[in-house]
Amino acid sequence: MVARCPWSEHSSEERLYHDTEWGVPLADDRRLFEFLVLDAAQAGLSWLTVLRKREGYRRAFADFDANAVALYNDAMLESLLQDPGIVRNRQKVASARGNARAVLEVSAEKGSLAAYVWGFVDGRPVQNAWTRQEQVPAVAPAATAMSKDMKRRGFSFCGPTICYAFMQAAGLVNDHLTSCFRYEEIGALGESFRL
Repeated sequence: MVARCPWSEHSSEERLYHDTEWGVPLADDRRLFEFLVLDAAQAGLSWLTVLRKREGYRRAFADFDANAVALYNDAMLESLLQDPGIVRNRQKVASARGNARAVLEVSAEKGSLAAYVWGFVDGRPVQNAWTRQEQVPAVAPAATAMSKDMKRRGFSFCGPTICYAFMQAAGLVNDHLTSCFRYEEIGALGESFRL
């Protein structure tokens, strides 16, 4: 039997996500924007709910092209509130457009979204060594710093907990348990990752 992080054992979608994506270090701005949108959508909901709507989000938000989403007008946002393929929360839908605009601004300043977010961990993934799920924090100092700076730059739905979930998803931290089959694999990816 394959040992996985316990949170991933509740559904086939979570297992697949855990086994193939969670914690893989990302430098692709489109994928990073995707996780910003999805982690914001998760606020107050389960990750499984968001995973099941992921294709709807890809369709609704131009396959996470920040340039396109930044141009959405109010009528487009209103129509998205009728789309059952996404979480139909007015503030979360509006935050996708606002965050796309903030992504473009930070990318112009820092060179890319990747350069910006990886700056909070000095360009290399943090390799944690948790042995039990209860040890994995909901927030960390780097996430708190990221949240504070993002809010200053006009991002929304970017509290410290959301930023830490984003950091876990995008591989800025390796929070796989040491007993998980992905721990060493993700650690090796982190060792070779440079931004």
